[in-house]
Amino acid sequence: MHDKTGATIGALAETAGVNVETIRFYQRKGLMPEPEKPYGSIRRYGAAELARVRFIKSAQRLGFSLEEVGELLKLEDGARCSEARLLAEQKLVDVRQKLSDLQRIESVLAGLVARCSAVRGRVNCPLIASLQEAT
Repeated sequence: MHDKTGATIGALAETAGVNVETIRFYQRKGLMPEPEKPYGSIRRYGAAELARVRFIKSAQRLGFSLEEVGELLKLEDGARCSEARLLAEQKLVDVRQKLSDLQRIESVLAGLVARCSAVRGRVNCPLIASLQEAT
């Protein structure tokens, strides 16, 4: 990535810790521009493209969908912090809801595991019976 002429897509992918198809996917989704291809040559990528891939991956690790990442990329210049904050607040509400759902699931599963452990010698498994009743 230090070459003044830029890096190939493979070198960009390796430096960013993703695969080439990930970069192509981001380009198809409009999250990354595709550099011009000089006649008879290959496309070259520079530091800006590397920073963009890293931005996308960082946002994904925080739970943002690719659509939400696209919205954040529109605010990438940092001049509209209040809009970015609103997106983050919405994501925080989503994360808290998921945590609540996961805690409920954990409680139900813990109860089912305990019932399975307590029942010995019965033909019917409490876990399977519970799942059959839920349908």
